[in-house]
Amino acid sequence: MKGVDIQINGLSKSYEKAGHRVDILDGADLSMAAGESLAVIGASGSGKSTFMQLLGLLDAPGAGTIHFDGRDTASLGATEADRWRNRNIGFIFQSHHLLSDHTALSNVMIPVRLAGGKPEVARTRAERLLTAVGLQERMEHLPAELSGGEQQRVAIARALVMGPRLVLADEPTGNLDPKTAVGVFDLLLELNRQLGSNLIVVTHSMDLASRFPRRLSLVSGRFVEA
Repeated sequence: MKGVDIQINGLSKSYEKAGHRVDILDGADLSMAAGESLAVIGASGSGKSTFMQLLGLLDAPGAGTIHFDGRDTASLGATEADRWRNRNIGFIFQSHHLLSDHTALSNVMIPVRLAGGKPEVARTRAERLLTAVGLQERMEHLPAELSGGEQQRVAIARALVMGPRLVLADEPTGNLDPKTAVGVFDLLLELNRQLGSNLIVVTHSMDLASRFPRRLSLVSGRFVEA
């Protein structure tokens, strides 16, 4: 199955800071068809990363609902949510979060092994994706032996190795120089197009956001079509 139908209604999240409530999201609504891609832009502190945490089932909203294919994610127990996340959501962050004592190949194999996949299956999938991101000659290198762009390509391969229905990328090129960022971004878009999954990218770069057919701004805790 490719992609996931996403319906978000009245999504709210707040935090206590110095004895005061700070509203991060305030009744945000979003509809996203299966296989659709979009960019989320907004000022620092506007709630972009908080939104990604909620959509990735890493945190619970204060109010509102998130439905995947018509099912309220609040109905998922902790174990089921963990399983759904690992099998269906791929994460890419500004920092690659690779394990420093694992090779590129081993890092990409991790999600498959966590899902109970056989070592040979994990290796085959990892090798295929590392080849797709142009690292066929660097599979046995440790992260410290790779450039920043290469490390982020490993992170992209790891995020896609389970064939996720939803890919969440939070400032995936924020730590890269502009030229490398464009190359990594183009690679992510092309691989996701081949996969047919939903893709949501948070970025501060209007140039990168302009590559998406749909762009949303987070303003005062709600989405505005840009």
